[in-house]
Amino acid sequence: MNAPQTVEGWQVWHLVQRLGGQVRAVQGVILGWDMGAALAMGRALGVPEMLAADLLPEVEAVMVEKMNAREGESDG
Repeated sequence: MNAPQTVEGWQVWHLVQRLGGQVRAVQGVILGWDMGAALAMGRALGVPEMLAADLLPEVEAVMVEKMNAREGESDG
């Protein structure tokens, strides 16, 4: 489906899967990731910093939309 096509893509995908504890939220609304922590984690995992800085905001936007929609469904 939307599987990463490069080694670098897989690196970012594995980083994204580890960011669950870095979510910023207020009153049940997800705002995004703590990007400083996300980039630090990426550095520690060996993800190229420029790649993480370029791709994480795109993935973050989709995550925020999907998680908030899921939360809205469970409220209603």
